[in-house]
Amino acid sequence: MLLYWDGDDLVFETYAPPLTRVSATAVTFDILKLYDRWRPAEALFRHMPQFSRSSLQKTLNELVKNFLLNCSRSSPRGEGEPSSGWESWNPWAGLLHFQTKDVPFDTDLDQTFEDLRRRAEAAPPPPPIKEYSRSRCWVLPEPPVLTEFPRVLLARRTWRRFSRASLRMSDLGTLLGLTWGVQRWLKAPGIGRYPLKTSPSSGALHPIEAYVLAARVTGLPRGLYHYNSQHHRLELLRKGATPARIETYLAGQWWFRSAAALILMTAVFPRTQWKYETARAYRAVLTESGHLCQTFCLVATWLKLAPFCTLALADSRIEKDLGVDGVHESILYAAGVGVRPSHGTWSPVPAPR
Repeated sequence: MLLYWDGDDLVFETYAPPLTRVSATAVTFDILKLYDRWRPAEALFRHMPQFSRSSLQKTLNELVKNFLLNCSRSSPRGEGEPSSGWESWNPWAGLLHFQTKDVPFDTDLDQTFEDLRRRAEAAPPPPPIKEYSRSRCWVLPEPPVLTEFPRVLLARRTWRRFSRASLRMSDLGTLLGLTWGVQRWLKAPGIGRYPLKTSPSSGALHPIEAYVLAARVTGLPRGLYHYNSQHHRLELLRKGATPARIETYLAGQWWFRSAAALILMTAVFPRTQWKYETARAYRAVLTESGHLCQTFCLVATWLKLAPFCTLALADSRIEKDLGVDGVHESILYAAGVGVRPSHGTWSPVPAPR
């Protein structure tokens, strides 16, 4: 639990599911402090004789109802309570992770641009480039751009328009295999095996899993799949996939709904928590999803496809459909791909609905 002032309100906020954020008086803190171990309600009545028993009992009921206090007669806080792993990362990583899930996103682009324009009038944005103009400088040779790899790097863009054509199964296999597939194994005597992939991972632990929502893939039934990175195969979890499902998963971003496939990246936190007990390791997990996403986008660009990535997610809805608890395994990032439209140009700004 975290306590902080928000203006004149004293806020009590939990950082483990089920999440709670309520404002209360300082007396609430005194009550919670009393219950640092199991005590009967009678202990509170004796501790605060200046209040009536009925008012104190009502307060206890409210604290239990809002998951700020546990009652031995009530059910546990739920399956979401992190029973292992998160203790060493809390409160810092837990607060960031759980309190930034299921946030609302505005998909009214006209209003968003108008709000940004007004904000820029009041306070211009920071400069996009940093320079030391008074320092001594050396001009560097220009990088070669005529070979294939630099061309792929320079061609990478976030696409928001797609053809209605289906994605080839071979292209999906290439995308998954070169991004998330296990390339080889490294043996650690007395510990186990470590998978090696095309992107780096702290301690070679690779906590990121990939799930595929296949909307239009040649030869593959529409559905939600798990990618088995060791055996390079898809495992069906749920039948059916529609453009509306893509839009729902991506928090209403309608400009991605015509993509052919969506890749949902989750983190299996115990893999990293087993070795790294400091909350800083949470940064590594987030960074690794970024490594994988960029690899995915570059492979898609190399295949002349139209990739994109986004952090605007309907976290709980996705986790429910995947069958993960959101604590030990949780959604972090999403990438998608489609066939390039006939005009063959990317779209920096979505077209009107």
